[in-house]
Formats: sequence, structure tokens, C-alpha cells
Amino acid sequence: MGLTIPYTDDVPREATSAFVQAADRLGYDRIWVAEAYGWDAFTMLTEIACQTKRIELATGIVNVFSRSPALIAQTAASLDRISGGRFVLGLGTSGHQVISGWHGVPFERGVRRMRETMEIVRTVLRRDRLTYEGEIFHLDMGLKLITHPVRDRIPIYLATLTPTGVALAGELADGWLPVFFSPRHFDEVLRPQLEKGARRASRPLSELSICVSQPVVVTDDVDAGRDAVRPHLALYIGGMGSRERNYYNQLFCRYGFEEEARRIQDLYLARRRDEAMAALTAEMIDLVTVIGPLDECRRRLDDLERLGVAEVAIGLRVPGGGSAELMEALEALAPAKAAA
Repeated sequence: MGLTIPYTDDVPREATSAFVQAADRLGYDRIWVAEAYGWDAFTMLTEIACQTKRIELATGIVNVFSRSPALIAQTAASLDRISGGRFVLGLGTSGHQVISGWHGVPFERGVRRMRETMEIVRTVLRRDRLTYEGEIFHLDMGLKLITHPVRDRIPIYLATLTPTGVALAGELADGWLPVFFSPRHFDEVLRPQLEKGARRASRPLSELSICVSQPVVVTDDVDAGRDAVRPHLALYIGGMGSRERNYYNQLFCRYGFEEEARRIQDLYLARRRDEAMAALTAEMIDLVTVIGPLDECRRRLDDLERLGVAEVAIGLRVPGGGSAELMEALEALAPAKAAA
């Protein structure tokens, strides 16, 4: 049971620190920090490492375009040492807006870059001499990490959605971190690609930990809870990437919502965002979120576990509530409570 925290300053730093320290005390397993064009994930996690004792710290995710693989490995090793071996490296491609619009780097060959980045990171952490001949990276000087990591293998999770990206997770990653995960469509749409990748590596799929990034909205008013997540869903389905390369839109198409996804995208790109949010059906929202009173949220999380999901990264919200209500929900959903 993990938690995601914001990488913006919408929430005061002191409130985030209190939330994280409470999660550490309550037995949550991992904190995930994303990165786009707000705070960077590694600095935030370094601060959290110094404020906590046992909870693991994960990037959820950093992209493979804006840092070299060797720098990613150096930073991961440094944070793992600072935290006493508590770090998990989450990687992904991000999207066109962040990679090209923010970093000024061409957004191309993302799956190949993830593969080569993982292979180089693992070489660096083993302190092997770095020689690598890939399609993207060519390293022939045989340099070697001069520091000594706490661990010679840090878990790597991939946040992937496309069929080729999901297969790569099944082949090489320690974990898979999907967003907009639909339990109803797992066996038919998602699992076959994971199995395809696992077969390439001749390994059982059980070696891959599935960690669902899951919005959890605690409320007695389900309609208000749905409304709370509409802006986020509409942004991703409608406005992420280009019209031709929106992986989130394509995912909902694979779930069977081709007409709805196309309409949401048309409205969003036409700057009719309120209409795009309204075009999200209750079915679409309920498939990929957990919304309801505490007992219903616990039941839905238990359903994920029964499906074979090993981990969940909760984005916890309490509409209309303040920090006190959020802390109450955090305590009520804590792993120790669930075990009891």
C-alpha cells in the first residue's frame, strides 16, 4: 500500500511533510513522487528520506529523456544511500508536452530508450565497466562508478501504457506502474502484453510486481467524487500528447470507449473543457478510480488484490475536506487497519 504526493505547491510543504510522516508511522509501504514541470522528484524524495524512518521512496515517474541513463543511475544510487536502501526507481517516457515543450528534446523512440536506460542503469549500479552499444546510446570508454551503492540492484518500475511498452515491463522490469487501470479489462487488454514480454525473457509473470496508480476519493457523495476527478481525466484523455499520439486516449479506446474518447478529445482540443469533462461517463470514471465511503474504498482495493495486483499507489482525496479529514482517511485506510 503506497501513496502518491503532489509535485506542485498546491499543498503547503508543511502539510505534505506531516502527511508523509503520518504515512511512515501508519505502516504504508511506499511514497511515490511524480515529475513534470513542477518540483523535481529526486529533491523532494531526498527531503522525505530525511524525515522518515522506514517507508520506501519511489519516483513515480521520472522520464528517460531529460537525464542520461548514467545520471539516473548516479542519482538513484545517491538517494538509495541517503535513505538506507529504501529507494525504488520508477521510469517512463512522459509525453510530447513535457519532453519537447519543456526539455526541448525530440519525443521519439521512447520504448527503445527505456530499454537501453534500464540496461545501463543496472550496469552502473553493479559497478561494472560501462561499455554499451545500443541503438541510441554508444558508450565505449569503460568508465566505472567510483562510489559504492548500498545495493547493486535497485528495483525499477516502468509506467507504460502502449502494447510495446507494457510488453517491455513484462520482459525486463521489476514492477509495472499503470495509470487508468481498469480491472474489467486487465485479462483481455493488458495481461496478454505483459505475458508476451515475460515469454521473451523466459520468466514467469509472477516475477513482475503490478503496482496500480489509483485515485481514491473518500466521500459519501459519489457524484461529487466523480466531479472531483473529471478535470484530471479530461486533461489526459483529451489534451495529452497530440491528436495522433495520445496514449491515454488510445488506452480508453482499447477499453471500448472509442466514440467517447474521440468526443472528449475533440472538445478538449477545441478549448471546450467543461464540455469535455461532462462527456466523461460515470462508467468510464468508475472503471479507473475508487470513489465512495471508506468501506466501499476498502472493498474496491481488496478487489484489486484478488485480481493479482500486488501493490497500489493511492492518490488520496477527500472532496470538501481539509487536512484533518485527509489525515482521518489516511489512518482509516492504513495497512495496519486493513490487516486488523
